[in-house]
Amino acid sequence: MRVLGVDPGLTRCGVGVVEGVAGRPLKMLGVGVVRTAADAELGDRLVTIECGIEQWLDEYQPQFVAVERVFSQHNVSTVMGTAQASAVAMLCAARRGLPVALHTPSEVKAAVTGSGRADKAQIGAMVTRLLRLDAPPKPADAADALALAICHIWRAPAINRLQQAHAAARAPRIPVRKATR
Repeated sequence: MRVLGVDPGLTRCGVGVVEGVAGRPLKMLGVGVVRTAADAELGDRLVTIECGIEQWLDEYQPQFVAVERVFSQHNVSTVMGTAQASAVAMLCAARRGLPVALHTPSEVKAAVTGSGRADKAQIGAMVTRLLRLDAPPKPADAADALALAICHIWRAPAINRLQQAHAAARAPRIPVRKATR
């Protein structure tokens, strides 16, 4: 499974590609950030993010895209920018027919470090260890993107089983009639 993780942000949008399956060693294929100028117009910033994500999708051909789920923060303008960058990532994936998974920050932290309250340094350290890297990816947005991809790889089998069970439970039940003679 090849997953593009996206840590959305208007100034720095972290991106990272990880390949592997749950229970096996994982491999980092690429990591970086898509940057925009803080003084640029919002529309131009979103186009820059779109172009950057499209380049990552073209180069790495992921099968899934994992995006950090935006949650309410105290600073509304920060939430709005994060949500807009998140929507761009989801749009790029949807345009290509790629499944998108949203993971909360605490889900990602718990999956990668074992604690939903881990800090940036702990996430960077575990990403470094799990992907057998020489040093933590910089900036933290890049490490967070890799953590999102790792989280999805590890959680996907369970998520798929839950979705299948849910679909089966919702399927209409057609009564079977016994043949009469």
